[in-house]
Amino acid sequence: MIRTEGLTKTFAVDKRIGKITAVDRLDLDVKAGEVFGFLGPNGAGKTTTVRLLSALIGATSGRAWVNGFEIGKRDQEVRASIGILTEQPGMYDRLSAQKNLMIYARLYGVPNPAGQVEKYLRMLGLWDRRRDPAGSFSKGMKQKLAIARAILHEPKTIFLDEPTAGLDPEAAKLVRDFIEELKTEGRTIFLCTHNLDEADRLCDRIAVFKHRVIKLDTPSRMRTSMFGRTVEIQVRHADEPMLALLKHFDFVKSAEWVDGKIVAQVDDPESGNPALVKALVEAGAEVQFVSELKHSLEDVYLSLINNR
Repeated sequence: MIRTEGLTKTFAVDKRIGKITAVDRLDLDVKAGEVFGFLGPNGAGKTTTVRLLSALIGATSGRAWVNGFEIGKRDQEVRASIGILTEQPGMYDRLSAQKNLMIYARLYGVPNPAGQVEKYLRMLGLWDRRRDPAGSFSKGMKQKLAIARAILHEPKTIFLDEPTAGLDPEAAKLVRDFIEELKTEGRTIFLCTHNLDEADRLCDRIAVFKHRVIKLDTPSRMRTSMFGRTVEIQVRHADEPMLALLKHFDFVKSAEWVDGKIVAQVDDPESGNPALVKALVEAGAEVQFVSELKHSLEDVYLSLINNR
C-alpha cells in the first residue's frame, strides 16, 4: 500500500527563478494489490513523486508510507520492500544479463539467486540470451532485463516509470501481459505512463497529475463524470420532430443531429435505449442501428490538462 499526506517537494533553482515546486501537497491512498496509474505531461512531477516514494530523495514537507513503513524514518525497509523501474535504467553493459541479475539478487538477499534469476529471464523471454553482454541488447531487451531486476526479490510494491516507452509492439505487449500477471499475484503497481490506452487497460484507478492531483478515479467513471453517456441512433429519413420526441424523456439530457445521426446524452442507456427506439418506431422512424459513443481516456486527459 501507498499513502501520502500533504507530500511536497521543492527544488532551489537559482536566485533569479527561486524555488520550483515539483510535487505540491499530494494526498494519495493506493490500495494493496491495485494497479494505480499516474498520468501527467513531462515536467509534471511524476518521476519526482516516484523518487520520493522510493525513499531516494527526501520530502520538503508532508508524510508518506509505503508497505507500512514511513518515508524518512524507515527508508531501508521501504527500499527492501519495493521494486523500481526508472525511465532510463542503467545496467553493467560489459556483464552478461545473467551476471547483472545475480549481482542484484545477492544485494537483495534473495534465498535462491540462481533459480530466481532463471525464473524471470525465462518469463521475460531472455533466457536464450543470458550469457550475452547487456550492452549488446536492444532497447526493448534492456527494458525487460530492468523489469526482471526490479522484481527479483518479489517486492510487495513495484514502481514502473514508462515501462513500455520506445518498445516495439511485440515487446510492449509482453511487458503489459507481464504487468497483468503481477497484478494477479496481488502486488501493488504504481504505473507512470504516457500511453493512455495502456493505462486504460491496466489500471484500476488513475490520477491525472500536474504538480497536484487534478482528478482521481477509475477510467470508466472519469469518462462518465466528464462526458456523460452518449448514444448514436441512425434512422432512415430523419426529421426534426424526432428530436423533439426524444427530448420529452426525462433521462435524455440533450439530443441533436450530427452527421445524419441522432446523438443523445442519456443517463442510463441500458434501460433507456429500448424506450427511445420504441418511441421512434411508433412515430414511423426506421431505426437502422443504436450504439453508445465511447469517449477515450485521451479525451479525458487532454480536457483535464488543457483546462488546468
